[in-house]
Amino acid sequence: MKKLVMLIALGFAAISCGVPKTVIQSKKVIKGQWLLNSITYDQSGTYNMTVFNDTSKECFEGSLWRFIPNNNTGTYSIGGDTCPNGDRNFIFTIQEVDADSGYYDFLLKPTNEKGKSETNVGFRVRLTQLSESNMQWEQNVMVDGKPFAFKMNFSKTE
Repeated sequence: MKKLVMLIALGFAAISCGVPKTVIQSKKVIKGQWLLNSITYDQSGTYNMTVFNDTSKECFEGSLWRFIPNNNTGTYSIGGDTCPNGDRNFIFTIQEVDADSGYYDFLLKPTNEKGKSETNVGFRVRLTQLSESNMQWEQNVMVDGKPFAFKMNFSKTE
C-alpha cells in the first residue's frame, strides 16, 4: 500500500512540474515556416540596429524562419543584395512568464549545423502574440540610457 501511495505522489509531482499545457499548445502553433514581415520601434527615429548579433534590421526583414518544436530547433534564412546571405541555425524554448497575462518568453540561441553554440550567447524576447497566422516578439533594450522596445512581426507561410 505504501508503494502505491508513493507512486501516486510521484505521479502528481511529475505532472505538476511538467510543461504547462499552454506552452505545449504554443509549440504546436509555432511549428512550420514564418516570414518576418517587419521590425518596428516604439519610438520614431532612425536606428542602426544589429539583430541577434547577426546583421541589420533591413536584412532580417523578409527572412524566412522554420520552427521544429519536437526537438526545439529551427533555421532562418537571410537574403538580399547587401546582406550576408544564408541559413542560420538556432535552438529555442518557450517559457510561460505569467499564466494570467498570457505572456511568454521566447529564448533563442544561435548554433551551428550540429546544434552547438560557438559563443554560448542566447536572446530572450517576449512572445506577445501567437495565432495560427501571426506572431509577434518584443524586446526591450536601453538606448542612450532610456528604455526602447522593438517588435518583430511574423506571418505564417505554411
